[in-house]
This record gives sequence, C-alpha cells and structure tokens, in this order.
Amino acid sequence: MIHTTTVLTKQIVTSNISIAPNVYLLSFKRSFSFVPGQWIAIGLYPTDTPRLYSIASGIHNDEINILYDIKPDGALTPNMATLKKGDSIYISKPDGSFYTETGKAWWIATGTGIAPFKAMLDSGLGKDKKLIHGGKSLQSFYFEKEFSDVMGESYIRCCSRENGDIEYNGRVTDYLKQQEQLPSNEKYYLCGSSEMVVEVRDILVNKAVPFGNIIAEIYF
Repeated sequence: MIHTTTVLTKQIVTSNISIAPNVYLLSFKRSFSFVPGQWIAIGLYPTDTPRLYSIASGIHNDEINILYDIKPDGALTPNMATLKKGDSIYISKPDGSFYTETGKAWWIATGTGIAPFKAMLDSGLGKDKKLIHGGKSLQSFYFEKEFSDVMGESYIRCCSRENGDIEYNGRVTDYLKQQEQLPSNEKYYLCGSSEMVVEVRDILVNKAVPFGNIIAEIYF
C-alpha cells in the first residue's frame, strides 16, 4: 500500500524496450536488496502518485527490470513507454509479501502477472515448481525461453485466443478444471487480475486444495 508519506528516490533508466505489442521492459541499475516477489512504486516525477509494479529480475542481477503493459487511459504507462536511456524515474523502497518457498509449489499467472515469478526464477527458486502461464495471444508468454530452459515440462503455456505450438489451447481456468486431481499439500501462488485470482482460487478450493495453501497477488 502506498501512503502519502512514501519517499521516492531518483533512478536513471538504462533501457526501456518493447518486448511485445504494447508491452515493455524497463530497466535501471540495482541499488537495493529485495525479496523475490516484492514490488516497487514508480512515478515519473517525485510529486506523482506512484503505481505499483513487481520486480521482474533476480536478487543478484545488476539491474532491476520492470514489466508493464500500456493502459491507454492510464495515468502513467503511456508516458512511461516514451522513456529512453538516461531519463529519470522515481521509485519507492521494495515492499510486499508475495514470497515463495523452496520445495514443490505451483506458480499460476496471467499476462504481465508473470513478473514476480521471473524474479523468483532468476533468484534460483524455480526448482520443483510448476508454472501455469495464461495469455490471450502467442506473444503473451513473456520470458518463455528462460522459463522453458529451467523448468522444462513443468512450464505450461495456456493460450485463449490463438492456436500454436503450446501445451494447452484455452484459458488457465480451463486447464485447471480439467486436472483430475491437484496436490493438496503444495502451495499455489497466483498472480493476475482480480477476476482470475478469484476464479482460480474457487477452482483450487473445489479440488480440495486448502484455502491456506493459496497465496495471491492481484494485478490491476
């Protein structure tokens, strides 16, 4: 949660590249420590009301990466997409409690909700995890090579609007509904829209996953 007293510090953009239509990866030099899964607040000016973005890079990386998509009516992202190397942004300290653990667990994301899982992957937490990533198009699977290289068959892409060389043609929720049984003793980490989180949570509970084993982070 952002408070009016939140202190924002200046950072210099090192790159801001388009990785898919209307989707960007912004980077700046890392000058702080964080826990994989945490977010920072970003504004273009120190007086802005900042917006929250999950960190999408590992704890040992030299740069902080932020994955975002342009909201046409948004107060920040249309202007953020115009930033170039050398421009300034203002950020908060990292915060949040969307933490994963070592051992078996499920990561479930849609769209840019994949960002915190990229931080977890790059921080060495991908072992014994199963990732279900949903996207509307085949271009929606951001960082798919990195996830595939580390997670192999435990990386499942679910595409709702296009067919292609992917693991599942359909929505994440359809994939989960079709699973005959889900492990009840493993944790499930959800990151995406509120609608996705609520629907997936209901599916998991109906399949006998304890409510306490479901950890969620909502993307707006």
